[in-house]
Amino acid sequence: MSTNITWHEGSISRTEREKLLGQKGLTVWFTGLSASGKSTLASALEQQLLHLGSSCYRLDGDNIRFGLNKDLGFGQKDREENIRRIAEVAKLFADSTTIALTSFISPYQSDRDVARKLHEDSGIPFIEVYVDAPLEVVEQRDPKGLYKKAKMGEIKEFTGVSAPYEPPPSPELHIRTDKLNLKESVKIILDYLIEKKYINQKVLN
Repeated sequence: MSTNITWHEGSISRTEREKLLGQKGLTVWFTGLSASGKSTLASALEQQLLHLGSSCYRLDGDNIRFGLNKDLGFGQKDREENIRRIAEVAKLFADSTTIALTSFISPYQSDRDVARKLHEDSGIPFIEVYVDAPLEVVEQRDPKGLYKKAKMGEIKEFTGVSAPYEPPPSPELHIRTDKLNLKESVKIILDYLIEKKYINQKVLN
């Protein structure tokens, strides 16, 4: 653990930055089983927000493991550290008034609670989106063939097969991708962001 360090405050507050840039920073945290549609939904939302003039950036579970978290495996301790790091990165993006979109399985409620508290302690909105589809549906989708490999024992500690997923008890949004199409799902999130005044209504006009 680092010692003998001091936090240096900048000369511009988050409130002033938001006023100057005309946007609020926040994190939209997509959680759900593999193949539930997290990355697809986050990508579509990112595209929509950018076209509407909102600064945003998507942090994807697989992509992060090519760089920042390439030293981590998939055991519980490494999963905890994976989520801790990405929560810190998302908070930094949000603090800069960017809308951070994170798509991670993040299977453990305790880890998501840590991510939420990290944001809330800094006064940054944290919107948890539970991207939900039944196990039989995601197994049928299985675009990467991961469920098949996990059931054959080729992948250890695979969420939904040999490792648990703890559904969020009270997410801000619960989206059933087996019942809603992509356009409908994106609209639910956009409507929520407008209702909570995280993005301006005029942006959509």
